[in-house]
Amino acid sequence: MKDAVAFQKSWPSQFSLEDYKKHMADFLRWSEQAFEQQSVQSLVKARARFIDQLLTTLWQQQQLQQDQALCLIAVGGYGRGELHPFSDIDLLILSDQQLTSTQQEQLSAFITQLWDLKLEVGHSVRTLEETLQLGKDDITIATNLMEMRRLVGNKTLYQQLKDAINAPEFWSSQQFFEAKRHEQQQRHAQYHGTAYNLEPNLKANPGGLRDIQTVGWVAKKHFQTRTMRELVAYQYLTEDEYQELMECEAYLWQMRFALHLEAGRNENRLLFDYQPAVAERLGFGSDGKATVERMMKRFFRTVQRVSELNEMLLQHFEGSILNNHQSAKVQPLDDSFELHGHLIKALDNGVFARRDNLLKLFWHIANNSNITGIHSDTLRLLRQVRRRLMGDLQDYEACRRLFLALMRHPRGMDTAITLMHKYGVLAAYLPQWRNIVGQMQFDLFHAYTVDEHTHRLLKNLYRYTLPEYDNEFPLCSDIVRRMEKPELLFLAGIFHDIAKGRGGDHSELGAMDAKEFCRLHKLSDFDSKLISWLVEQHLLMSVTAQRKDIHDPQVVTEFAEKVRDETRLNYLYCLTLADIRATNDNLWNDWKGSLLRDLYLSTQKAFRRGLEKPMDMRDQIRENQAEAMRLLQRQAFTKIEIQHLWSRIKADYFIRYNPRQIVWHCEHILRHKDARHPLVLVSKAPIRGSTQVFVYTPDQPNLFARLVAALDSKKVAIFDAQIMTNKDGYAMDTFVVLEQSGQPVTSPSRVQSIKRAMEQAIAGKAEPQRQSRLSRQMRQFNVPPKVSFLPGNSKNRTMVEIAALDAPGLLARIGDVFQQCAIQIHAAKITTLGERAEDFFMVSTAEDKALDLDQQSQLKRTLIDHLTQVTEG
Repeated sequence: MKDAVAFQKSWPSQFSLEDYKKHMADFLRWSEQAFEQQSVQSLVKARARFIDQLLTTLWQQQQLQQDQALCLIAVGGYGRGELHPFSDIDLLILSDQQLTSTQQEQLSAFITQLWDLKLEVGHSVRTLEETLQLGKDDITIATNLMEMRRLVGNKTLYQQLKDAINAPEFWSSQQFFEAKRHEQQQRHAQYHGTAYNLEPNLKANPGGLRDIQTVGWVAKKHFQTRTMRELVAYQYLTEDEYQELMECEAYLWQMRFALHLEAGRNENRLLFDYQPAVAERLGFGSDGKATVERMMKRFFRTVQRVSELNEMLLQHFEGSILNNHQSAKVQPLDDSFELHGHLIKALDNGVFARRDNLLKLFWHIANNSNITGIHSDTLRLLRQVRRRLMGDLQDYEACRRLFLALMRHPRGMDTAITLMHKYGVLAAYLPQWRNIVGQMQFDLFHAYTVDEHTHRLLKNLYRYTLPEYDNEFPLCSDIVRRMEKPELLFLAGIFHDIAKGRGGDHSELGAMDAKEFCRLHKLSDFDSKLISWLVEQHLLMSVTAQRKDIHDPQVVTEFAEKVRDETRLNYLYCLTLADIRATNDNLWNDWKGSLLRDLYLSTQKAFRRGLEKPMDMRDQIRENQAEAMRLLQRQAFTKIEIQHLWSRIKADYFIRYNPRQIVWHCEHILRHKDARHPLVLVSKAPIRGSTQVFVYTPDQPNLFARLVAALDSKKVAIFDAQIMTNKDGYAMDTFVVLEQSGQPVTSPSRVQSIKRAMEQAIAGKAEPQRQSRLSRQMRQFNVPPKVSFLPGNSKNRTMVEIAALDAPGLLARIGDVFQQCAIQIHAAKITTLGERAEDFFMVSTAEDKALDLDQQSQLKRTLIDHLTQVTEG
């Protein structure tokens, strides 16, 4: 196999498009093979040299080397001598005057050859004066010029440009720094200030390659250097910091190089499509999901290190090199720390020899609302001592006291906990936390790494304590304000997912970790049991609310028996709500909030009645009917009319709906005189945070499948369904739907469109819908269909759980299978967890009986066969 030098020297003597393309393809194949044995730095530089030779050869073939009025210059990343397999090739063609017609023809031929070779070339042709003016006006152009490199042509002209760029009047160090910092802030804002993206951009993401380059750009401009290594001599970087930056850059380069090879183009977004193959190229294995999670764990830890270095070094540059912080007001805090402007600063370099000062630093941050961050000098000390720690900070009794003091401080979960997480002090304190740093889950449900998710959960809990957020979740705010020990809630939050990625049940393992923490920190037996119970049961309320019929008194009673008392209920409710909201910004909606709130209030009521006196179903029916009767009679309906209608409706109906919903349905049914036409109601205002679609029509075969297909055609998400057939053969079905954004349907035109689609589906006139294709992201996931039968509360009903890929039209296909197997649907709970649907159906046979084992087996086989065929198709 050739080496890189051989490729450079073996260009065809005359330009032949096919010969040049073949030579370039050979070099790309060599790069791909060499990627397994050689360092990525050598390959990136080898491609730059290869392109150097290509450009020089073509320049000479166009006889441009004889024109001393022109200079060909590499700028940007190519100017640094760095090119990934499909990186843009940025060129400046510098002229000492306006081009002649001959020069224009020659340059046009030169650029056309590059395009013919399918190279991604970004080029500009400018005079010296034009170049300098544009550079002064645009920081991006100025930055590209700062890293320019002459390839061929007029040396004197190149030197003139170089001297002008290095002159203070082009861009001063202060101006350049401020412009690059602003540019970085804008770039970070595009990614919401976080590196935790499911499909990160390796260059532009916070903590990505651009952040490393920005650290170098501002300093190289100031010190007039070309390489990062030279900055160590100027004491801008320590040797350790330089080595760490280069290590991080090398890993990000490896990922980017592999991504280019996999995508076959200049792609910097690590899309789901490419993640498994990139991970395999990087040597993380070939076991699918686990392979990607290993790669991404290292990626997230890398960008976290880059972000920390970027923040520290830019602050250090501004304060210590540009001397912009000299006028900051200084205020002593104690013998070890002072307030330097809005930054906390250590008074001496040996401050962290006492390990408890690592915690005291953050206690000061919690105790002083004027502190917004840590001074770069102190952050440098913190980083140094963090690397040298032997054991865990929690091993020191003084640290344990301060940690608990932070948990109990009214502002402990404000800036202090964020900076402890950001700068690795939580990981230095809790050994279990280190395991979840950067731990991602390769799915569309969990948008953040486990440590970042937990940090966001803690921030959500903290918001309950702040008056300015009282209107956000007033019930939670009221509960937390009345808690004697809110720190127990924070500690449960820290441990709720801390055992993820270790194998086994993370709730059980986390509860054990929490017990050990409580023992070490000498918490009371009551507090220890509460924290460990919350960790072990942190999914209980979410699962109950989203997967069970919380309007069934038996479901509420079973939930209350597991919770046992109102204190646990209060803590669990606040923790659950904060947990769901911290999982994925797109998951939370008012419908879920209403489910949790209803379950909380029903359980609270059950506790106050006494669990030995559970709500009788008949009592609830009588209560709902009495209130609905009163409201309907106020609308001029007679008691006889109402009772005649209710005599045709099964008793279950009055359990599953509240009085106002009963009134909404019944008033329209009583006024609906044309039995030949279906009655379809779509709530114009949100009901319990959602839009409800109610259908009243004579029952007919495959009605459920047709109705959900109609809703699917209108691009609304179904979250719940109550399917009921009256004694007189009329269907009374309700669907809880939301827009894809998670908001209720509010547009009048949308309401009417949904209503028409449902009416047409009932009449059998719905137009056949084109099957929607899986999204690009969904295609990367394999969720084999799984069918399980669960114990239910009724002897005449069977609960079936169906887990499958959340493909378009899934519910309609499930409905088709139920119809094929002569299965009646009575209720449905629709749960979507990213790419995975977990749907629950209460079903019976056509004779209104529970399914026996043979019927369950037949239904399971049919469902799996049907859903597998659709997924594979």
